[in-house]
Amino acid sequence: MKRRFDIDWVRVIAIGLLLLYHVAIGFQSWGVMIGFIANPKPWASLWIPMTMLNVWRIPLLFFVSGMGVYFSLQNRNWKQLLRERSSRILIPLVFGIVVIVPISILILHLYYNIEFSYNLLPYNPGHLWFLGNIFVYVLLWSPVFFYLKKNEEGALARAIKKVFSHPLGLLTVFTAFVIEVLIVQPNPYELYAVTWHGFFLGLLAFFFGFCFVLSGEGFWKMIVWGRWLLLFAAIAFYGYRLTQPQMRVPGYLLAIESNLWIFSVLAFASRYLNQPSKILTYLSQAAYPVYILHMIFLYSASWLIFPLDIPVPLQFILLLVFTAGGCLITYEFVVRRVSFIRPLFGLKRKE
Repeated sequence: MKRRFDIDWVRVIAIGLLLLYHVAIGFQSWGVMIGFIANPKPWASLWIPMTMLNVWRIPLLFFVSGMGVYFSLQNRNWKQLLRERSSRILIPLVFGIVVIVPISILILHLYYNIEFSYNLLPYNPGHLWFLGNIFVYVLLWSPVFFYLKKNEEGALARAIKKVFSHPLGLLTVFTAFVIEVLIVQPNPYELYAVTWHGFFLGLLAFFFGFCFVLSGEGFWKMIVWGRWLLLFAAIAFYGYRLTQPQMRVPGYLLAIESNLWIFSVLAFASRYLNQPSKILTYLSQAAYPVYILHMIFLYSASWLIFPLDIPVPLQFILLLVFTAGGCLITYEFVVRRVSFIRPLFGLKRKE
């Protein structure tokens, strides 16, 4: 099967946006309420672009994860798939719970002079919470996915391909996410971590991501054809939200806007990023370890940078550079090169 480099790019972009968003949280006065080190000099206007990202940054990751499973099961049976997903998801999750999350919490507590305490049970996945979700989705959807794989010319697979090769087929996605919002009624919509809303939203995105890749070129040609319409519609929904008091709109509108942004990202990536590059090869390997590590460097950098008497925008740039740079250096000289460490970050051991 021909590799889709655009999907690799979207995964890198999704993880990069998660890191960027976490850096930005440190400049919001409410950051400390959700376990971040908050700058005593907040940058309130930063919330405007943050709220645009907030409705689709996590769902995009679940869509891409479902796409990845389609490629993973092409040359694997169900036992091999579960073994591969376990090594890539469960091992980093357990390592994160036991090592990465406690270190980041320790830095947070030291900064605020809080007595340190950390309990493994009930477990605290911290910023890695979505890994548990993804593994559960693999377990739940595997029977359906393998059925579709074995019967790609069957009636169900042909129906899926037909639906998602037509623009009106996207209405099924919008409808599913709107129904989820109306049933679960999340408040706020953007609260995904360890919530039923986050679980069911991810469950849907994971399934649809698989179906999009199953649909083949018909899907990609369709969204590329409509990419500008999708983008303008997403901007229009976001613009409307900006005009509302406290930017509050009904959850079903956020569900629609979220998917419009995601379809736009997939469409433009398909049009402009579906080609190999050395940078992509490196970043696609580095992205996952970098995200696992980033909270340790983010908290450490916040501790060092926030007390500095320099403009807040400069603090933001320094925090981003320190966090990303520290993660990449650790990846390059430790994670990437030490064979027994690689599996702890979702990478295969070196031959």
